[in-house]
Amino acid sequence: MTLTVRVITPDQTVWDGPAQEVILPSMSGQLGILTDHIPLLTALDIGVMQIKAGGTWTPLVVLGGFAEVENNEVTVLVNGAERGDSLKAEQVQQELAAAEAAYEQAATRKDKLDATQQLKQARARLQAIRMVTPER
Repeated sequence: MTLTVRVITPDQTVWDGPAQEVILPSMSGQLGILTDHIPLLTALDIGVMQIKAGGTWTPLVVLGGFAEVENNEVTVLVNGAERGDSLKAEQVQQELAAAEAAYEQAATRKDKLDATQQLKQARARLQAIRMVTPER
């Protein structure tokens, strides 16, 4: 038996298909989901979600949201998502450098929080690229 996985953003469905395993970036750490998992509702952090389908792992960068697991269906509702294989390494490296600079220059608490979110997103995107092409 397999899982049915759906990853949905406000403007598109990023993934809709069967999978053998899912790893979610929950607020309390990585959470693995296999078939016949107990029902679960969890908040997701900015990070890399991994989907194992057909024996191959596919990384997706998710930008926070929720995941529900019930009856071998995993429904992931997130603010945004990108497939790791759609990202460009040079662009992500530049975004990471800009996010690190913004964090260092943040003067107010709000600026620091915004910069932290940008930094987490850039790091997750870089991690997803490295999962697709490990030599980078």
